[in-house]
Amino acid sequence: METLVMKQSTFSPLSFLASLGAGGISVIPFAFLQYTFHTGKGLINFGMIDHISLPLTQQLLFFFLEAVMIVFATLHFILSYQNIKGLIGWLKTDAYQPFINDPLKNSAIMAPFISLAMTANVFIGPIRFFVPYMAKNLQDLMLPALIVVGLLWLFLMQMEIRLLKTSFVKSFDVSKINFGWLLHPFALGMTTVTLTGIAAMSKTAWISHTAASLSAISGTMAFFLLIVKLISIFKSHFEADGLPDKQFLPSMLIVVPNITLLAIAGFRLSHYMHHYFNFDTSMLAFLIVMVSFAFQTWYLWFGLALLKDYFRENFFKNEFYMSQWGLVCPFVAYAVLGSFVYKLFLPSPIIYGLIMASMLVAISFFFLLLWRHVKCRATTKRTAGAISCQA
Repeated sequence: METLVMKQSTFSPLSFLASLGAGGISVIPFAFLQYTFHTGKGLINFGMIDHISLPLTQQLLFFFLEAVMIVFATLHFILSYQNIKGLIGWLKTDAYQPFINDPLKNSAIMAPFISLAMTANVFIGPIRFFVPYMAKNLQDLMLPALIVVGLLWLFLMQMEIRLLKTSFVKSFDVSKINFGWLLHPFALGMTTVTLTGIAAMSKTAWISHTAASLSAISGTMAFFLLIVKLISIFKSHFEADGLPDKQFLPSMLIVVPNITLLAIAGFRLSHYMHHYFNFDTSMLAFLIVMVSFAFQTWYLWFGLALLKDYFRENFFKNEFYMSQWGLVCPFVAYAVLGSFVYKLFLPSPIIYGLIMASMLVAISFFFLLLWRHVKCRATTKRTAGAISCQA
């Protein structure tokens, strides 16, 4: 069998889904420790855990979780650096303008925004967890964080408005749209959830109010686009025959992280409103998280049932294309929101097990795809081989 080669010179913005996945996996252990173990105020850090006094099994678990944070945060920054270099070079090529003007393809440009917004969450979570200075001086970092994330928000909104205008002005075949279109609300949701983190954590009123205002703009846009695009995609699918082409199938699960981001953003905004306006938002926060987790549970179950044949016939037969990186994010999202559910409602071994299982599945997918990605990048000519590579 002859492989289709993804040459080293080929770059796709979807490669940022790899750095996004690494960053997301590094956040899972932090969320797990924060919401299943930590009982004090504020965010947990390494110094708050008395490792020596823990039972041996819990010591081993915590050391594993901390190792996951270190390894995947490191991978996130390495992959981000490589992807940013590739993106800068690609933006200068003749391929960029036709790509950005094609409503059926240009949603991929959202992947860099999602990954860069995840970087801020890696700093707030895993990096701050291990760095005593950041843990002790978190409030001093709120203004720099707002400036950086605010600039990212501005560029993202500008790009999103441009792409929306393109989709309205240019005609295209609506029947060909796919779940990759959900990268639009995904990017808006990731930036929104980062801003709501600043709004909820900052003790400086004007910083919190500014972050909350920006998050309201991008958050409502994310919610609107998620609903509109989901309706359009499902309508298009029901009018078509069978499932989408195999390169689009992994994106069917992107609904899950979209829901997680909007749920966590709503949860954080409820804390912001309680702190600054003395609203009793406990019931609102509970409903947002529980309804979102319930939706995710059946949708992930449904999505995996649809992908059963894809995994058997394609994925586990050594094929690789960039959209497969989208398989990591749903399990990251399910594990993170599951940690919230454990804290708020259901401190059950079942939820505990679901969180750990989702994290292990995400890690397994990540390393398998990273191996295929690296191997495909190293391929420079058509050869007979085990991996079929496609940008």
